[in-house]
Amino acid sequence: MTDATIQPSSTTGNARLRVVFAGTPDFAASSLQALIAKQDALNIDIVAVYTQPDRKAGRGQKLTPSAVKAAALEHGITVEQPLTFKKSVEEGQQARATLREYAPDVMVVAAYGLILPLEVLNTPRYGCLNIHASLLPRWRGAAPIHRALLAGDSETGITIMQMDKGLDTGDMLYKTHCPIENDDTAQRLHDKLAEQGAEAIATVLADLQTYQNQATVQDDTHANYADKLVKTEGEIDWSQPAAVIERQIRGLNPWPGTYTFLNGHRVKILASLALNDSQMTDLPAGTVISIGRKAILVACGANEAHQGSDSSDDKKNSTLALTELQFAGSKPMSAEQLCHGNKLDDGDVFGGQAL
Repeated sequence: MTDATIQPSSTTGNARLRVVFAGTPDFAASSLQALIAKQDALNIDIVAVYTQPDRKAGRGQKLTPSAVKAAALEHGITVEQPLTFKKSVEEGQQARATLREYAPDVMVVAAYGLILPLEVLNTPRYGCLNIHASLLPRWRGAAPIHRALLAGDSETGITIMQMDKGLDTGDMLYKTHCPIENDDTAQRLHDKLAEQGAEAIATVLADLQTYQNQATVQDDTHANYADKLVKTEGEIDWSQPAAVIERQIRGLNPWPGTYTFLNGHRVKILASLALNDSQMTDLPAGTVISIGRKAILVACGANEAHQGSDSSDDKKNSTLALTELQFAGSKPMSAEQLCHGNKLDDGDVFGGQAL
């Protein structure tokens, strides 16, 4: 979207809409940067930015500002970093009072990371809008991008939602659609949706009143909870079908990443090829079938469609082609590098536990 396609917001007439932005990671920073660039076109003023407190990061564990804070400071926008909005503690009371002083017309929220109590949601004149990386109500919760990939969804998107006291349960104002490609990783899909989110929130703010008047209630019967990721989800269970493992490799890239064990030592699985359903094997799941220059073929569990079948062909295991691995203490290695090395042999079996 270009500024030329944006019409000034009709919500407040000629008055510029006072916007408070709340977000923390790169995903949110993309929307903030877009709104900063389009303030005049959208007839808005970003009067303050809220983000998580600086966190220790890197080998030196230096306090590092969030991507949103860095973007705000670059443009001279005031930054607030409260630890809480809870009414039961003094800091939470002060955070609520400070927000009221900004007299916001609307608050835009994207991956902020703090729970906003009902009083906070009701502080802006037109409430709080959330940029959510899912076609609600499909994936509510902390990790919608990853869960869509892990589940094998064919598409995802952005929903601009009017926030309420529930977890991603508010009325939907606007949606964009994003096909999920066979080679999409969580990072790649994140980047696509960050761009769509920036365009979507600009579209809504350009005519906020119309979109709020046309809001659609979510159908709770279609909702799923996108649980927060944990590191242990990265361990590969080779008894699962190749399709499931391939989605796991893409869906958890770059974090927490996928891994397995070989002779008790951890091996990171960094990338794999698209599936070849015609390639079946009698070898047990986890067995390295062959090491080629283009890929390392590994036996996995029976395909999902064939599980429980009585056919002898359907009882065979599926296979997955790995293209990049990383052994402990080594740099990432391509299949071709492994083909010429001594790290892996035909017949090796992935799985088991750490020494």
